[in-house]
Amino acid sequence: MRALPRRFFIAACLWLAASCMPAMAAPRPPLVLAAASLQESLTEAASAWAAAGHPRPVLSFAASSALARQVASGAPADLFLSADEKWMDYVASRGLLAPRTRVSFLGNRLALIAPASARVSLAIAPGFALSRALGASGRLAMADPEVVPAGKYAQAALERLGVWTSVAPRVVRAENVRAALILVERKEVPLGIVYATDARVSSRVRIVGVFPHTSHPPITYPVARLASSVNPEAEAFRRFLVSRTGKAIFVRHGFSAR
Repeated sequence: MRALPRRFFIAACLWLAASCMPAMAAPRPPLVLAAASLQESLTEAASAWAAAGHPRPVLSFAASSALARQVASGAPADLFLSADEKWMDYVASRGLLAPRTRVSFLGNRLALIAPASARVSLAIAPGFALSRALGASGRLAMADPEVVPAGKYAQAALERLGVWTSVAPRVVRAENVRAALILVERKEVPLGIVYATDARVSSRVRIVGVFPHTSHPPITYPVARLASSVNPEAEAFRRFLVSRTGKAIFVRHGFSAR
């Protein structure tokens, strides 16, 4: 019996070795914790990233305050996108951000909204008749100003315009900005304050007016990778979000790029 050619023997050994090796693990999708107001825009960004051949990021949305506390409590995640700087500061102060990954890349506007069918008309200016527009028993929906960024911005604007005292007892404090939007959509309240980008996603509300930039602190959205993340896809996705291509997706949804 003739001996097998040497090249056949080598090829067989290589095939056998390869067949015994465990299959290479597929890249793990990054877990992203993001402010509620980013739902549609970040979902589109994640889809665009997946269409480019990457594992689709797993997205979890809530109030920035709730997410920051989850991170501080050890919740496993790769990226954090906050609707303000203070809650990102909260995470950073605990040493939970990867160095040199924090970037403030988006801006937004604050809007007064009403149900789409409402006929209320108000010009937002110092001393404007917000309390009167609510009617005898109407209430004003906004995210909880004690902890949620959208609510903090809203209270700051109303204070600057001199009308906070007149409406504070009538505020419905929602757990996040989308919850405030829903209250207006359902006509449970005659007016609400949300981000302008939130108003855009609903045909059941209309914008009564947009608050002046000068009436509240700048609305900024920082993103950062968490120090505990070891997923290479997380850093790659973060870089995509802050790139010109990534920012363009958010701009289409009404955000401003920074």
